[in-house]
Amino acid sequence: MSTASSHKYASLRYTASRIGLLVACFAVVWVLCYAHLIPIGVNGSNIFWMLLLALVISGPLSFVLLRKQRDAMSVQISHRVDRAKERFAANAGQEDGV
Repeated sequence: MSTASSHKYASLRYTASRIGLLVACFAVVWVLCYAHLIPIGVNGSNIFWMLLLALVISGPLSFVLLRKQRDAMSVQISHRVDRAKERFAANAGQEDGV
């Protein structure tokens, strides 16, 4: 697989992996809550509690587990920014020439 094709959908892969990790963390928190291993919440706030806890858990996990996807996404974005700068410079050069 060439480098260009491996970075083609890097942003999409990273976003999907991040959402998948959040869903997996939410499922684990949900099981732990309903097994009464961690508190469910107060006054019916259990969904918000579980979602907040899943977000807190998935953040550091994604930082460690999704390093390769994040790096590939960074390369993809930097290539796009470089191409945009080149097009901008080319357009500015054409306007100066007129």
